[in-house]
Amino acid sequence: MNLSDDTETEQTEKETTNNLFIGDTGELALDARRVLVQLLSGPSLDGQRHTKLWPVLLRDENIVRQRLADLFLDLVIDRDLQVAFTRQADTGDLDAPRLLRRASLTFIDSILILFLREQLTKADSYSERAVVSRDDIIENLNIYDRAGNTDKAGFTKRIDASIEKIKKYNILQKIRASDNRFEVSPALKLLFSAEEILTLTKLYQRMLTGELQNESPVNSDGDDE
Repeated sequence: MNLSDDTETEQTEKETTNNLFIGDTGELALDARRVLVQLLSGPSLDGQRHTKLWPVLLRDENIVRQRLADLFLDLVIDRDLQVAFTRQADTGDLDAPRLLRRASLTFIDSILILFLREQLTKADSYSERAVVSRDDIIENLNIYDRAGNTDKAGFTKRIDASIEKIKKYNILQKIRASDNRFEVSPALKLLFSAEEILTLTKLYQRMLTGELQNESPVNSDGDDE
């Protein structure tokens, strides 16, 4: 076989290496495709939980960014926290379709997120993991219950429903061998800016001092990231 034949064979092998199934026209290797699927299915790719995918993401970051950009999505990576997720790209005036769904946060959801964000800050100051229990959450959120509310069980049920919702987004991750203790995902630091947290904090401080009524839910849209 001559040199040109060798070159042609190598090129053919390269073109078929990533063919994983009949009719596959994709270009990415299997592990890179797994990274892309995890990012798209969300809510995040966590280096602590996805130990095999994290190094692949760092290796193939450029091509993953390109694939996401084709879908009008942006890739957010925090190497220190080892967390990555997708969000809608800032397309300006371009009428771009939205791939990510919108999630509506109720009043209980938003004060739960605020509480969890505060726990992350405290844990960081001691270089520890942020761990909370269901009892911790209920105790801290109960201060926002309406004065005179006699349905305490109903308010607790709403808190439990919010916990389940936040667990679905992997912001709260159940600790093994414990039904009521959770670790707060570091991804929460990236999902809400310091300005958003400050706004929520001021709002709920006004509620606690009686300046605002907290009978109505506070709705806040956020991508399922």
